[in-house]
Amino acid sequence: MIINFDNAATTYPKPPSVKNAVIQAVEQFGGNSGRGGHALAMRTSRALYSARTVAAEFFGAQPENVVFTLNCTHALNLAIQGIMKGGGHLIMSSMEHNSAARPGAQLALDKKITLSVARICDDDSCTVQNFRELIRSDTKAIVCTIASNVTGQLMPWRELGRLCREHNICFIADGAQACGVIDIDISEGINILCTAGHKGLYGITGTGLLITDGKYKISPIIQGGTGSASKSLRQPDILPDGLESGTPCIIGAMSVKAGIEFIRRKGTDKIFAHEDRICRSFVRELEKNKNITIYRNPHSSYVPIVSFNADGIPSEELAEELAGHGYCLRAGYHCAALAHTQLGTDTGTVRFAPSVFSTENDGITLANLINNIANRKKL
Repeated sequence: MIINFDNAATTYPKPPSVKNAVIQAVEQFGGNSGRGGHALAMRTSRALYSARTVAAEFFGAQPENVVFTLNCTHALNLAIQGIMKGGGHLIMSSMEHNSAARPGAQLALDKKITLSVARICDDDSCTVQNFRELIRSDTKAIVCTIASNVTGQLMPWRELGRLCREHNICFIADGAQACGVIDIDISEGINILCTAGHKGLYGITGTGLLITDGKYKISPIIQGGTGSASKSLRQPDILPDGLESGTPCIIGAMSVKAGIEFIRRKGTDKIFAHEDRICRSFVRELEKNKNITIYRNPHSSYVPIVSFNADGIPSEELAEELAGHGYCLRAGYHCAALAHTQLGTDTGTVRFAPSVFSTENDGITLANLINNIANRKKL
C-alpha cells in the first residue's frame, strides 16, 4: 500500500472528476484550438476557453489574461524574463524555489539585470521592511513565493503587493504551494501570479498557469504559431496568444478546470482546515521526540507543509526507510537552494505534505514510525 505525503510535489490521488475530464478531452476535444473553423477545432476552442474562464473566475482575472503553461517553472520564467527584458533591478526573497531563483540569478550572471535577495523573517513586518530597504530607483519587479515549498511558511504577500503599488513595481507571486489551499485573488496586489496546475489545483502533470492583471507588458521569450495574425512574422501582442506559442495542452487545461471546480465544491477553507489538522497532529507527535527538529516557529503562519529532520540521520536515508513502509515523502533540498541556505540545513530536510485525500490517522501513524526510527538510530 502506498500512502502519499509528497503532495507538495504533485497531488495524488486526483479527484475522479479530473480523471473523467481527461477522458472526455481525449475522446471529444481532438482539434487544435484556434487553428481552423471546422467543427472539431471549434469544439476544442470552446472547451479551452471554458477552462480559461473557470481559472479566471477562481483567481479574479479576465479570461484573456489567463495563460496556460507547462508548469509553474515555465510560468515563472515567462514572467521574470519577460518583465526584466531590457534590464533593471530585481528583488527576490531568500526562500524562493529554483524556478524563480535560477532565472533571476542567470540574468544577473549574464549582466542583463542586477539582483538583490531580501531575507525572510519570522515576523512579517520585518520581511516587508527587508524588501523595502532594497528598493532602488531602477527596481522593476519583486518576486516572492506566497508559501515556501520547504517549510510551508506563508509570506506577507498582500503587504508586498501594497509595497509594489506604492513604488510602481511589478509584483510576481509564486503560488505553487498556496493555490487551491488558500483564497488568492490577484486584485489583492498581485500583478502576475504563477502557479502549478498539478499541485493544489489537482490537475495532471505538465500543467501550469500564468495569470496577469494586464498592467505590465510581458515580453515573450518563445515565439511561434498562435493561431492568430498568422501572416505576420511578428509575435502577437495580445494575450493569451502572445505567451501561448504552439499547440496548447487541451487535456491538461481540462484537467485543471475540473480540479478548480472540485476545489470550489469543497471550499478552500475546508481543504485548508482538513490538511492543517493533519499537519498539527503530525507535529504534536513529533514534538514528543527530542531527537526531531521541526522547521516551524510560533510567530509565522503556514500552509499544510512540514519539514523536519531526525538527529544523525540524513534526510534521504530517513525518507528511504519510510518508503520501505509505504510512505511517500520527499527528502533533500526540494529545488530550493536559497531556502536551505537560510535554514542551515546542510543535508536538506524531509518534507511532509498531505492532501484533501489524506487522513489524520495516517499522519499520526507515520509520526509514530518516525519517532521509533529516530530513537532506534540514536541508540
